[in-house]
Amino acid sequence: MFSVPALRNAAAMSVRRTTTVSSMKVATAIPAMRRRCYATENGKDTAKEGEEAATGNATEAPKAELTEDVKKMLAEKDKQISELKDAYLRCLADQENVRERSRKEIETTKEYAIQKFAKDLLDTVDILNMALTAVPSELREKSSSLQSELAKDAEKIVDQLTNLYTGVSMTESELIKALKRHGVERENPEGEAFDPNRHQALFQAPMPDKEAGTIFAVQKMGYTLKGRVLRPAQVGVVSDPQ
Repeated sequence: MFSVPALRNAAAMSVRRTTTVSSMKVATAIPAMRRRCYATENGKDTAKEGEEAATGNATEAPKAELTEDVKKMLAEKDKQISELKDAYLRCLADQENVRERSRKEIETTKEYAIQKFAKDLLDTVDILNMALTAVPSELREKSSSLQSELAKDAEKIVDQLTNLYTGVSMTESELIKALKRHGVERENPEGEAFDPNRHQALFQAPMPDKEAGTIFAVQKMGYTLKGRVLRPAQVGVVSDPQ
């Protein structure tokens, strides 16, 4: 049988062994826990860095793509600007050419504005020349010998004067036709009522058999250009009886 002191000593030794073993287990477990925690935190940090890197790459990729799109867009805009500038310069050149052509056409039109009118008068000039040629050269000037010749050959002189009148009459008729082709018409207002917008009164005289304000004499014919008064007729007007 064991004594009481021996049992106490055995129990104390057992407690010390248990405490020592527990302390050793705890001391051994702490570094492992530290390593595990460090590995876990390091893993989290590494994963976080990986996620950030992936996110950064994903963010940077659209930026690079957007930059390329912007470059393409700018290049396209530069091309359009160049084309518009070229078209603008061409338009300016065309306008300058049009102005120059218009200026030359205006100058040419001014210089040759009466070309058609002058051409129509050529026939009139020819007829007038024929009328003048019909008068013999010896009858174009007065002389003492001319009077004796006129007395001898009066019939011949009458024929020559008739030809002269016919030629001048044809000249007048042809000239009136030429003027009419260009819109110029002659007016003879004799017997019409006086119109201050179309007639110019040179004198007045009482006429018992005519109404007052009526034109009874025409000194010069009036002319109109396409309905507009070119020259008013110079006339004599019947005055009111006193």
